[in-house]
Amino acid sequence: MFASVPDFKVFYTECDVNKEGLECLRLLNEIIADFDELLLKPKFSSVEKIKTIGSTYMAAAGLSVPSGHENQVLSRSGGLRSHPHEAKFNTAVPRPVTLTGTSRAIPWVSAHVVRDWERRHAHVGIAVEFSTALMSKLDGINRHSFNSFRLRVGINHGPVIAGVIGARKPQYDIWGNTVNVASRMESTGELGKIQVTEETCAILQGLGYSCECRGLINVKGKGELRTYFVCTDTGKFQGLGLN
Repeated sequence: MFASVPDFKVFYTECDVNKEGLECLRLLNEIIADFDELLLKPKFSSVEKIKTIGSTYMAAAGLSVPSGHENQVLSRSGGLRSHPHEAKFNTAVPRPVTLTGTSRAIPWVSAHVVRDWERRHAHVGIAVEFSTALMSKLDGINRHSFNSFRLRVGINHGPVIAGVIGARKPQYDIWGNTVNVASRMESTGELGKIQVTEETCAILQGLGYSCECRGLINVKGKGELRTYFVCTDTGKFQGLGLN
């Protein structure tokens, strides 16, 4: 997940009034520090902050299982459910089959398979909810700082390589095509929206989220990709005390 504040580049100036940009950086520090506070909430215990790049916040969910939560995952409703031994199921969303000429659906997959699929992909939904919480946080900062910053978010899911490289000032980071596409989802997105790939959209819809098709966009190094905007309900997250 990449979440940027594009308007901060316009906001940032170096002059005598703001102590050569120091006051601008203090506000950016407040924004990032408030974002970091969200990581302390049990709801986002599986979210890992990777780094900040200027005014862009990079994080990932599902990289590891938090200590003490090895047998639990977060459900869509915000509760915790027991996690049985994981089986390797296809990532396609399990759906019932509807007979032609009738409205009766045949539940061709067991409830266990559906629940297991939801558990295996819960981190994708958590990334969306974390992004929405970031937006709510930024709205609160705007109110008391009299600004109008808006987040632009990009999310993708898939395998990554994680680790630390270097001998001096080592820093944990993640690499791979999944990361690159997530970055492109952010840079080609729109203010106030969460943009995802078609594959990530399918996962989110299986988890109960709604997505709006944006259409085909040109993505550097990838050509044309069909992308979607996640339909978010910020009011719900404000009610959960995530501000």
